Amino acid sequence: MGNTESVAVQKRLARFRPEEQSVVGGVFDKLQAAGGLSGATGAGKTLTLEMIQASMGSLASDSLVNRVFQCMCSINHDLGEPGKGGRPATSGVTREQLMVFLADTLRGTAEERAPLVLVMSHNAAGPAAAVTCDQVVEFLQDLIRAVVQILVHRGRLQGWKPEKMGDGALGVKILAEQICSELKASDDGRADVSCLEDWIFRTSQVSLYLEILVAEGLNVSLSGLPPPALLPPCQEVPWEELSCLLDLPTLMFLAPQLPDSYSAPWRLVFSTVLHGESFTKMVAGLMKHGPTVLLVKDTKGHVFGGFASQAWEVKPQFQGDSRCFLFSVFPRLRVYTATGYNEHFMYLNQHQQTMPNGLGMGGQHDYFGLWLDSEFGSGHSRARPKCTTYGSPQLSGDEDFTLDSMEVWAVGKPPEPEEGEEGEGKKSILNVDPEVQAMMELTGKTLHSEGLREPEED
Repeated sequence: MGNTESVAVQKRLARFRPEEQSVVGGVFDKLQAAGGLSGATGAGKTLTLEMIQASMGSLASDSLVNRVFQCMCSINHDLGEPGKGGRPATSGVTREQLMVFLADTLRGTAEERAPLVLVMSHNAAGPAAAVTCDQVVEFLQDLIRAVVQILVHRGRLQGWKPEKMGDGALGVKILAEQICSELKASDDGRADVSCLEDWIFRTSQVSLYLEILVAEGLNVSLSGLPPPALLPPCQEVPWEELSCLLDLPTLMFLAPQLPDSYSAPWRLVFSTVLHGESFTKMVAGLMKHGPTVLLVKDTKGHVFGGFASQAWEVKPQFQGDSRCFLFSVFPRLRVYTATGYNEHFMYLNQHQQTMPNGLGMGGQHDYFGLWLDSEFGSGHSRARPKCTTYGSPQLSGDEDFTLDSMEVWAVGKPPEPEEGEEGEGKKSILNVDPEVQAMMELTGKTLHSEGLREPEED
């Protein structure tokens, strides 16, 4: 194979291990066999749109299949670069074009994937120097729908039940908008190859979803490795009674935001649908379950929440650490991480007379980024202009909101059960009444007994 186009292919094949090269090399013949040779070419030297459709059609929309086919046809044989010197779509896809497409989507760099995304977003015959953000969003919606369909079709839902979850179609649109919001387009609102390259480099979902589409849609199984798990496992969920606030695309976005160490199955520990509107029951769900994700929906339809990196404690002091974050789901999907301005990450208090009673995340007393009152049913999200702890804007529809529904998911390994309380009578009054300790701290009083007390057992 000494010609120029074969050299370009061989360079890309070198990215694969020897056993993978045979798999990649056999895809062309498999697609022809699955789609038949009755297409317009007849000679068996190219792939038709119908052949790609036969392989991907059960997982991807007609629009996405056409995007993929147009992209393959646009690849230049000499340079391997889409959009420059490719063949007309009516001529079909050659073996060399397919090999370049597979190598660049499955093992390519951001520089190599950017021209592919440009062509698939353009989705029309002929080259394009740039695309609009709306065109990119439409491509992303097609891509995300296909990834969700793959999860369902391949049985990779990890225990989640889409029919008992939120509006997946809306979730697709919101996730596509979120991913595209990371794209830094030019002043005229268009994105050329360099803009797309920078975006793909910074935004991992684009490459990940494209790899999944190509590997699953064209049946390319490499290395025998299990496919990436886009959803966390869930367990102990009474689905027959639940109407979950999450949808699959939102979960695909939120789960990777959690620190890597939080890989335990998600467990539903509180839901207003199941447990009623009770602050006491919510607190019981929060306690001793380790890290949690809170989801709130207000009566204006806004959905938002927070991630608590530690087990909650009822006490009138702030708790948690910088791994905590706030997020919004609807009308915009966003995550707001710690700014470093203060350490007011988590707050949970009940049955105190001089300190606020309720659950809060970020900001300060009476001015939280997210606050749920202990009376339950009401709360606030105050940010003028942003929450000091997380940099979040107002998350709710109104600054003071009315609760529609709420869920709490335990997402980490629960803490070990504590041994029986011993030495209760030896504790300082500061232990017995944390409100006294909080008031002394606020007034600047020195806690003289703090260093003299015996350390508490873990």
